[in-house]
Amino acid sequence: MSESTEPAGPGGLTTGEVARRLGVAPTTVRTWDQRYGLGPDRHTGGRHRRWTPADVARLERMCALTATGIPPAEAARLARDTPAPASAPAAPPSVLPRRASAPQAAPASRAGSGLRLGDARQECKGIARAALRLDAAALDRLLLDAIREHGLVAAWTEVIVPTLQAVGRKWESSGERYVEVEHFLSWHVSGALRRAAPDTAPDRPGASVVLACVPGDNHTLALEVLSAALAQRGIPVRMFGGALPVESLIAAVRRTGPAAVALWAQSRATASRPLAQHVAAMEWGVRGARRSPLVLTLGPGWSGRPAPGTARPHGLADAVQALEGLAAR
Repeated sequence: MSESTEPAGPGGLTTGEVARRLGVAPTTVRTWDQRYGLGPDRHTGGRHRRWTPADVARLERMCALTATGIPPAEAARLARDTPAPASAPAAPPSVLPRRASAPQAAPASRAGSGLRLGDARQECKGIARAALRLDAAALDRLLLDAIREHGLVAAWTEVIVPTLQAVGRKWESSGERYVEVEHFLSWHVSGALRRAAPDTAPDRPGASVVLACVPGDNHTLALEVLSAALAQRGIPVRMFGGALPVESLIAAVRRTGPAAVALWAQSRATASRPLAQHVAAMEWGVRGARRSPLVLTLGPGWSGRPAPGTARPHGLADAVQALEGLAAR
């Protein structure tokens, strides 16, 4: 039976609400209760269980311990025996309100195993924990829920990017550990973006957008979310992905005559200003009505390296706005 059918009321969170906060399946919460005795300390009338802040804190310790590789039985024993930090603020037992799509301040969030998320949205904690556990089903569900609730651009900027950055910092500070977590999370983010995007918009001459990583760069996720956001707005996109060779990029631009070309560079080593300027100077069409593409340089590799004749949007929302306005002309 789905936990979403449980009525909400005073006295604590339902099992479904607890599962969403932790980034686990409701069946996992029930299993921890039945098998390891991590159920709520207090029971209400009827068959529905309510979880207090202290109950949730114990489950959070369980998540943090299992994320480090401790066997569940031992993690449960430690979670039961370890008191909650006295300084931890008590969460209200009532149902968590749904946020509006506009950005709002969020409480500081920290996932298990030392994964610091700073002042990120609450959803980041659940997504990070699901990634650390390599829980594919929970991760897919949480990512799609975030996209549906906040919209593609806000979900990327305020939920997905902070979580990706936290995971990246984790493996960078842990030697060779947690690389699999970053790969796992990136793969599922890519899948969620594709599922959230509508069908590819039909081509309109002079209105399409070419998206590509510069040669030597394979960081495609930001271009994937840009592609999905443009598809939602009915803008035709041709996505070429990672490390497109120079000759292939030039051939693609000549063959398609796009309104704009977005070039992603993750590092300064791959950000080529001569390449961006060459693409911006390309022309096509009949004499007297020649056209050139707007070139957008995207990614941290272009920071401090402006290429004359190109545009540098500040973030996804700016890039979407610029391309949407261009395609509407």
